[in-house]
Amino acid sequence: MESATVATANPTDLPPLAPAQASGAVRGWSARWATAAVVLVLFACVLPFVVTNYRVFQFTMVLIYAIALLGLNILTGYNGQISLGHGAFYAIGAYVTAVMMDKFGVPYWLCIPAAGAVCLVAGFLFGLPALRLEGVYLALATFALGVALPQLLKYKHLEHWTGGVQGIILTKPEPPFASLLGLKLNADRWLYFFTLALTVVMFVLAWNLLRGRVGRALIAIRDQPIAAATMGIDNSMYKSLAFGVSAMFTGVAGGLGAIAVAFVAPDSFTIFLSISLLVGMVVGGLASITGALWGAIFIQFVPNLADNLSKAAPWAIYGALMILFMYVMPTGIAGALRLAWVRIRRRTGRDSPAA
Repeated sequence: MESATVATANPTDLPPLAPAQASGAVRGWSARWATAAVVLVLFACVLPFVVTNYRVFQFTMVLIYAIALLGLNILTGYNGQISLGHGAFYAIGAYVTAVMMDKFGVPYWLCIPAAGAVCLVAGFLFGLPALRLEGVYLALATFALGVALPQLLKYKHLEHWTGGVQGIILTKPEPPFASLLGLKLNADRWLYFFTLALTVVMFVLAWNLLRGRVGRALIAIRDQPIAAATMGIDNSMYKSLAFGVSAMFTGVAGGLGAIAVAFVAPDSFTIFLSISLLVGMVVGGLASITGALWGAIFIQFVPNLADNLSKAAPWAIYGALMILFMYVMPTGIAGALRLAWVRIRRRTGRDSPAA
């Protein structure tokens, strides 16, 4: 009876780790992740010096989309609230940055936190009435937001600020102290490094947020909302907070996107942008921080790849590639890589009881 109980409790027949062993395992995984992150950042720093300016711009957009997808993943992947209108928060961040730079002459680096703060408030306020909605009803409400905002930006009484249909043209900032430091930086390369630095900050912020008490509360609400409320978690507050933080990440990405493209217009933020963000999140991997980066690479490069493969029907190729990704990697790219890594460790014996 005793052996049967042990087998039921531990199906893999592996002895549980002692506290010291568990602590050592956590430190080992943290060291591996830190090493991988440092190597990735060093590779990213070298990248703009070995590719063309157009590729530098594309990789800048990858970093921007990664921030937006990370924000959407906090809301949908970790908290379970479906949003089909996050392109609206991206547009709000972009227009806050553009108006501050064009109308008031505010430095671009000050516009980014302002865009994030505005979107944090907007997302939190939108999340309060959205508490009454769940599932497809919440998705429909956010879809309405994504559809309505571009039309609102064309409203004639707001044209003085938004530029109406014509939009707002910006000037890309020049790199500071480039000649003094002896670096061969142009505007595109400087924006890439500026975006890379903010991307690292936002990913570290998300990592700390989701690995702590707030992240556990969001996951508990997603999986068992009644049990979470019984344990004393304020579901309403955490859901609204998730909306606000998610919108803040997306607003920061929108501000960076406005500076990188140097142009904003209502037609740049159609509902297709919201759908693309949702696709990138799913393809990259739900409830995965690294999945945001893989999803950003997908939505930036795969449409161009589809267009190169077929000028007549690029969206048919794009749809076929999405179906292929979902069939081969149903848990997203990050989930597939995680599963492959586990299998490699098992085959090499690193996950054995002795190890």
